[in-house]
Amino acid sequence: MHNPWLTGGGGERADRARRVARAHAGFVAGQPASGPALRDVVARSWQRAAGANVDPDGGPPVVLTGGDLEAYRAAHPLALVIGVLRELVGSVAADGQHLMAVSDSGGRLLWVEGHRGTRRRAEAMNFVEGAAWDEPHAGTNAPGTALALGRAVQIFSTEHFLHAVQRWTCAAAPIRNPATGQILGVIDVTGGDPVAHPHSLALVRAAARAAEGELGWQRDPASGILRPPPPVPDRLEVLGRGDGLLRTGGQDIRLGRRQAEILFVLSAHPLGVSGEQLADALFEDGTGAAAVRVELTRLRRQAGDLVQSRPYRLARPLDSDYADVCAALRRGDTAGALAACPGPLLPSSEAPHVVTQRRWLDVRLRSAVLASGSPRLLSEWAERFGFEDLQVWERLAAVLPARSGQRASAAARARELRADYGLPADVAFA
Repeated sequence: MHNPWLTGGGGERADRARRVARAHAGFVAGQPASGPALRDVVARSWQRAAGANVDPDGGPPVVLTGGDLEAYRAAHPLALVIGVLRELVGSVAADGQHLMAVSDSGGRLLWVEGHRGTRRRAEAMNFVEGAAWDEPHAGTNAPGTALALGRAVQIFSTEHFLHAVQRWTCAAAPIRNPATGQILGVIDVTGGDPVAHPHSLALVRAAARAAEGELGWQRDPASGILRPPPPVPDRLEVLGRGDGLLRTGGQDIRLGRRQAEILFVLSAHPLGVSGEQLADALFEDGTGAAAVRVELTRLRRQAGDLVQSRPYRLARPLDSDYADVCAALRRGDTAGALAACPGPLLPSSEAPHVVTQRRWLDVRLRSAVLASGSPRLLSEWAERFGFEDLQVWERLAAVLPARSGQRASAAARARELRADYGLPADVAFA
């Protein structure tokens, strides 16, 4: 017996798509939703769409954007399982040139991920994060119809109510709160004809069950309420870049060098600093607190309420790539520290505090690499940061296996540097 929630068809899909298209044209023209190729689940959905006055030539609206979207989905219960859904569906979608979409219980798309080219094509029909794809806004489609029915469903080609969507096929399954049974949203896979295979519906069903299982672990055992996802801390990236990057509220904000310097200084002084102290940390030419106030005004336009006054301080903790490297060094993880360090601290900055910390980080990381005696770490340091560092090349030549090509190269580089520095070249590496 044919499963009514599957598109079915196999090799007949092209012919069935044409017959369903004729039924759709007739329905839009005022005829009953009927025809030998038309599934009852689709006919009923068309009727609901018509009752909601959905324009078949229209498109769903985008109702969440920017910071509102980021804040809403960060607080949504499905944020707890987006990693599981990416692992089960996202990778399959990307490999198959499809999309994975996750919506809330109102049909608003919270995540749309997958093949880059497919995403660009989907943007033309507003299949984007923040758009409303419930049936009252988008007519018949897998996410919206799965929400309307409360069960998994597959929608094929011309079964879609909107003309712009009729080149696509999708399969979606609801994800429920394991404590209450309430629908939290849907997981959907969208793409071309290959999505019409029964495996697509099985995939989203399995992903929904896995997500519900994971949510069960995230449930408070006393109240049954899902624990909210932990907030994503603000983060400052200042290593190996001439400017700064602030990640806050789900946004990436590119900072000017001076604004990055201010945040870096404040992150090192959680109790705050005066205007004069901040000026001394930023300028070495006697520039006063008035200049600092100008820079802080510019910074607040970008970072909002992150910076407070009297004294100048951060309103909340600020992670940073610099702090990550320092933390790895403190726990003796030299490999982790080197891997976390893409380059020097704000290399173009001349702010006194930044210059001091840049030199100190370089000394600490270099010393840890030398002390490790690890050929791999010494080689990575030499290639990335120490091409002119004689001590590192000599140490590397001493620890590499004898008669190896790598050792010969390291020894040759050490001799080159000795010659550049006017030192004797006849040194044994042992």
